[in-house]
Amino acid sequence: MTDSPAPLVLVPGWWLGAWAWDGVADRLRASGHTVTALTLPGLEPDHPDRGSVSLADQADAIVAAIESHDRPVVLAVHSGASQPGYLASDRVPDRIAALVYVDTAPGRGAIDPGLSGPELPLAPTWEELGENLDGISEAQLAEFRARAVPEPAGPVREAPELANDARLAVPSLVVATAFPAAEYRKAAAEGAPWLAGLTELTDVTYVDLPTSHWPMWSRPDELAEILGAVAAGGPSAVG
Repeated sequence: MTDSPAPLVLVPGWWLGAWAWDGVADRLRASGHTVTALTLPGLEPDHPDRGSVSLADQADAIVAAIESHDRPVVLAVHSGASQPGYLASDRVPDRIAALVYVDTAPGRGAIDPGLSGPELPLAPTWEELGENLDGISEAQLAEFRARAVPEPAGPVREAPELANDARLAVPSLVVATAFPAAEYRKAAAEGAPWLAGLTELTDVTYVDLPTSHWPMWSRPDELAEILGAVAAGGPSAVG
């Protein structure tokens, strides 16, 4: 880390654009941080062909955002963005000062290899979505549904092709929100594909932030504080 905080690159999960990070990004910028929030390829509302978007395409976009800064960044990935985020760390590990997994973790296998069709829409009801919504207001849920964009199927059914062992030493932080860090560790040890990367990383810190699967909406102050601390001092600064 340098004397000044590392720039932050924030990547939202499925169905979301850069707007999902607005509250957290505003708080971080007000504290003097440099922040880039991304809308991944295929998540633009007017994208003409989501079925053509691959996991590699999304990783390319993350790498480009990282390389737009003149020094290593803190990369924060939420939910399904862990897949292209981990792939980006395989490509440019030296450009990532720390990688923060927000209610997610690095995976080795595809999230849903059997998914058919060109895209995955947001579930029609919150019950069918099956995610923790604690602390999210009705207004926030309404905005989520109004602005949600179908997720391209490629990044959901493709597994990351990983080749650079230098990614394993990137300092990483798991922010456990919808369920505790202990459950992350247990599921990873039991072989859950979407958590499998946790068993191979050599520098992982965990912090519990009990709330919804979307803490950027339900606990933005606390999440911004965590990210700001990582940017200033690395994952070990979070306690």
